[in-house]
Amino acid sequence: MEFSIATLLSNFTDDKLVAAKFLEKKLGCENEENIEKLQIILDILEKVGILVKERGKYRRFTEKNLVEAKLRCSSKGFCFAIQDEEDADDIYIRETHLSNAWNGDRVLVKVIKEGTRRRSPEGEVKLILERANPSLLAQVKKDDGNYKAIPLDDRLLFELLLKQNENSLEQAVNHLVHVSVIRYPIGEHPPWGTVTRILGSDAEEAADTDIVCCKHDLPQAFSEEVEQLAASLSQTVDQAEIDKRVDLRQKFTFTFVEDEQRDYPPFVETAFTLEEIGDQYWQLGIHITDVAHYVTPDSLVDKTAKKRGTTIYLGEKVLPLLPEALIDCCCIVPKKDCLTISVLITFDKNGQITEFEIQPTIINVNEQLTYQKAQRLLANLDQVPTEQEELAQCLNQLFFTLSPLVKAQRLQRGGFELKLEPRAPYQDEGRLGVIIASSKVPVRSLLMELIILAGKSVADHLYALGIPSLYCAQPEPDWEELEDLLRLVDNLGIEVQLSSEEEITAQDYYNLTQGFNQCSSVRVLNFLLKDTLKSVKYSSHSAPHFGLAYHDRYTHCVSPGQRYGDLLVQRMIKLLFSQGRDRRTKQTKTGVDLHSSRCHIGINWNVLPPAMQESLEEEFHLLVSHLNDREKLAEDAEKDLDGLKKAEKMKERTGQVFRGLITGVQSYGFFVEIEDLLVEGLVHVSSLKDDWYEYRARHGCLVGRKNRIAYRLGDEVEVEVKSVDYYRQQIDLVTVGGGSSVRNDDWDDD
Repeated sequence: MEFSIATLLSNFTDDKLVAAKFLEKKLGCENEENIEKLQIILDILEKVGILVKERGKYRRFTEKNLVEAKLRCSSKGFCFAIQDEEDADDIYIRETHLSNAWNGDRVLVKVIKEGTRRRSPEGEVKLILERANPSLLAQVKKDDGNYKAIPLDDRLLFELLLKQNENSLEQAVNHLVHVSVIRYPIGEHPPWGTVTRILGSDAEEAADTDIVCCKHDLPQAFSEEVEQLAASLSQTVDQAEIDKRVDLRQKFTFTFVEDEQRDYPPFVETAFTLEEIGDQYWQLGIHITDVAHYVTPDSLVDKTAKKRGTTIYLGEKVLPLLPEALIDCCCIVPKKDCLTISVLITFDKNGQITEFEIQPTIINVNEQLTYQKAQRLLANLDQVPTEQEELAQCLNQLFFTLSPLVKAQRLQRGGFELKLEPRAPYQDEGRLGVIIASSKVPVRSLLMELIILAGKSVADHLYALGIPSLYCAQPEPDWEELEDLLRLVDNLGIEVQLSSEEEITAQDYYNLTQGFNQCSSVRVLNFLLKDTLKSVKYSSHSAPHFGLAYHDRYTHCVSPGQRYGDLLVQRMIKLLFSQGRDRRTKQTKTGVDLHSSRCHIGINWNVLPPAMQESLEEEFHLLVSHLNDREKLAEDAEKDLDGLKKAEKMKERTGQVFRGLITGVQSYGFFVEIEDLLVEGLVHVSSLKDDWYEYRARHGCLVGRKNRIAYRLGDEVEVEVKSVDYYRQQIDLVTVGGGSSVRNDDWDDD
């Protein structure tokens, strides 16, 4: 039994009474000991006034001035409680009011002093709902015979006492270690921990992947039981299963993999077919591996995958959603019968979708090729070997005809793309939420244009039939995130017309990317624009997607072996096929085809049984927060590794001089982006020894009082790498040359 108070309380919605038996099932309490522990927790929550018991059931008690939030602490000892509700005030928490809560913990906060225009509201932690630090990175110190762990993260305002285990604490003194928390602080009693791994003498000696995995408490292996269950799965397909599916094994099918030089083996989840239908239409088949066939709901493998949420890619190290044996079952490989869910989309000759259908299928791949091989074939169509003529014809139509037509439609509705090199393993837009147009591998982004249509079609189909689902939403960026970049663009002399000063549109981003092409720093500007985008979030309700310029709905569905959300969507598709009602009553003679988009206008009844519908809607609502948290964790871990690698690279280049672009100016200094490396460093104002520099906020610059040298957004400067803090990923620079000369009358006082 593993759950937090937050998970328990998430089962209480709409002031409904909830039975203890229901909670036992939802929280996986499978024996008497776990049931007893759950009851103790319920009794405590009732005693402290969080729950109310009525007629043997429980209801969540909503107390005035009590809010749920996440703690964000500083190294100086003060914290803020960040509320989930957008635009809600952050609540200031004094160190004396933390009640032993730590940075990152989810807490219930009681507001004890209302805020004013100038001051935040003040509160105190009443209950810790969920701990964010079950383990941490620390240095071991010995004091009066006691061993203590000092967290490397200076926002964790405590020390842990260490207990002896198989790792000798004497050997760990003054070393970087991974510590598991075995007891959180209680009253005046300090927390306890055990050393699970000695990583090195310091952060730089430890492996960067080990640092990231330990810092974010990432699971690096599956339990033996999960591995055995995965290994017991059959890789052969029996005839009874084939008979339930549309057999597409005779169709010419091909699939794509990343360059073979990448660090991890390919997990191929999609295959493609393309056929001309008469003279006027194409049918594109996007065939997605049927992971749901192998992973049954509520099985141990399923619970493990749900807990992980998503695959995490850390360079050569991959932390998969599923065990390797199960991935082998699901992976689409040539000359092997593969179970799939196929999205079959029909286009007219203008690239407009006329209809689509979704079918359970079986396929057998004829050709597998890398993106690089596809480009070589397309570049030499007059020299294609006879045995590859059918493949070359499909690729020619796919990349030179159909994909450009689909791309034109996306641009017409306001879509945009970023000119960067793709690094994500996903074939759709992934967490970034926008298409990356690679100069090295253009066919990759052209294929992405088509794969995204599978997500759009599935979202439209489930929405039209009223089937519960997970949608992928991306809110529009905040003006505040874009202001500095717009000022930088203006300083660089790039003319960009925005549609409104009140609302940001995807068309504005398209205009910006077009304007960037006028500048030599196009790569840096695309990189900075990427950082202004908000993360893609799961939602149980349909919502717009900014990066793809979809104003209604979209979902992820093409990576069910890498993202648990995609697996859930795939289950909903299969549930529609097995449990969906294709007619209003049993007496109705003919029904609609639930596989086809043609049925959308003909349905005016509940497709799923009401009890099933309600249960699924509630389940999806509860899962959204967990899946978003796991995606955020994966994103943070991958960014951390990227930051550590950049810091390591720059550490080796200490003393070297680079040319860079000033991309941010503050009172304490300015940030410089080194374009060749896409690495950002800080020139602190204290390092500018030639004058006293004043910050001019209105002009976004630092100006010398006497020499009238200005460092402003968009200026190119020469900088030397002075020092690098590897663990914090901070790069300190000093100027060698650059800056702008200004006249005395150029600047008014701000």
